Amino acid sequence: MNNQSISAVEPQVILVDKYDNPLGTAPKLQAHIDGVLHRAFSVFVFNRDGQLLLQRRALHKYHSGGLWTNSCCSHPAPGETTHDACQRRLQEEMGFVCEVAPAFSFVYRTDFENGLIEHEYDHVFVGEYNDEVAPDPEEVHEYRWVSFAGIDQMLANDPGQFTYWFKHVYNRVKAYRAQAGGHEA
Repeated sequence: MNNQSISAVEPQVILVDKYDNPLGTAPKLQAHIDGVLHRAFSVFVFNRDGQLLLQRRALHKYHSGGLWTNSCCSHPAPGETTHDACQRRLQEEMGFVCEVAPAFSFVYRTDFENGLIEHEYDHVFVGEYNDEVAPDPEEVHEYRWVSFAGIDQMLANDPGQFTYWFKHVYNRVKAYRAQAGGHEA
């Protein structure tokens, strides 16, 4: 298979400017090689007890494999709304769908030890779910529901067990939940 065939089947990401205006598309891996700013989303799902659904990324992921992170994250496809992409990836990664609402957005950039660069305009969504979770083992190594106090302890004991973006946004999600009336577990 030649490079043109590979890029034709590889998922595309939406390239954006610093205001999230679309500029075009690029193959996902190439966007992470070049470090170009592209649209992404992070979903934080809580249960009725205020616990956050954490997932530990599959060990074979091309970056951040085996690290704990938020419930779901990915990139909307060209022509797909970010909300619809959240729904699609929740089903694909975690085996369920729940209603999610936009909370806030932020831009971050980090270089990984394998040479890839994540430069994302990340839309954060929050939802609630209280039923069975059935993650895809190709996406998720394990999962657990954890209170803010439990996550705080995990971060204090070993921050290296979490993805870069989770550590970057976690306190903002806590503040958003408190402001929105979500209780802290």
